[in-house]
Amino acid sequence: VAHRNNAHVVLDGVFNHCGRGFFAFQDVLENGEYSAYQDWFHVYRFPLDAYSEGPAQNYAAWWGFKSLPKFNIKNPAVRRYILDVARYWIEQGADGWRLDVPNEIDDDQFWAQFRYEIKAISSDAYLVGEIWTADPRWANDRHFDGLMNYPLREALLSCWNGQTNVLQFANSVENLLAIYPRENAYAMYLPLGTHDTERLKTVLGNNMAKVKLAFLFQMAYPGAPAIYYGDEIGLEGNKDPDCRRAFPWSDWLWDAELRHWVKTLIALRRRIPAMRRGDYERILVDECGLYAFRRTLGQDKVLVVLNLSPNTQTLVLAADQAGWHEGYEVRNLLDYRKYGVQEGYLTLTLSPWTGMWLA
Repeated sequence: VAHRNNAHVVLDGVFNHCGRGFFAFQDVLENGEYSAYQDWFHVYRFPLDAYSEGPAQNYAAWWGFKSLPKFNIKNPAVRRYILDVARYWIEQGADGWRLDVPNEIDDDQFWAQFRYEIKAISSDAYLVGEIWTADPRWANDRHFDGLMNYPLREALLSCWNGQTNVLQFANSVENLLAIYPRENAYAMYLPLGTHDTERLKTVLGNNMAKVKLAFLFQMAYPGAPAIYYGDEIGLEGNKDPDCRRAFPWSDWLWDAELRHWVKTLIALRRRIPAMRRGDYERILVDECGLYAFRRTLGQDKVLVVLNLSPNTQTLVLAADQAGWHEGYEVRNLLDYRKYGVQEGYLTLTLSPWTGMWLA
């Protein structure tokens, strides 16, 4: 059904640990040292105490939660079981795996084998790892296609909330493109919010200009932009579990203007190849809060200009910097306003916390 509707399905794979109801762990609980599955886990001593209050004491568990026993990934039977599960769902038509806490399976050989077996079934299968830091170890031809790019989210929110300046922001987001091979940098999953973070609107103090500008930048940056359900209609929420509120299905509760804005950005990104696959080049950064960069694919060019400040800013840009000639007329793709190059310069005025896509 998903494929018939031009949608892809990426499954969430939690292969570091299981629930205490998992058949193998239940067998260990019931049979103790006589269980054929005792080596599937990290058992320190018997009998196991899996249901009383407090952290796990006599077996390894994720963050000490008794309900989440950790697999012994060194055990060949466990490895084979996990790989078979991963293979099965790709064979059934799933389009990839999002790997939960893969760094806690600190085994490069395992992940190389995981990648090999999945790609042998579907070379287009998407593998994305939940890695919270910038770390090239995990994005390459022996690990994952991309990572959940939390460092991009952190750089954006720090700048939008005044903790860092525009130059620091520009350096951070450009460095995130530089440290990975291009094919991996362009396969990153780009979140502004997830089930593990505060909601975008909440963390930006309900400032809708900042929220809209965050989406504008996200959709202009290389990678796979990800919208956490509800962010597009202004759903609020603090840290987990508050960020996991139910979606409000009554559309009168939605921020219709924000939803239309996000839909517009998505449509433009899909329509313009340079916004998906083009090179990313800094054009200008200034201390007043202006940041301009260009996405280029062949003759296809889009200049993105951001005003990351609480003040109205005027940008006077030399035409040769932008790649335009005297008399050339450019259009802001977001509101269709036109701007001309006059006497070798393009002059733009941006309201606080706004941006433009110019082509």
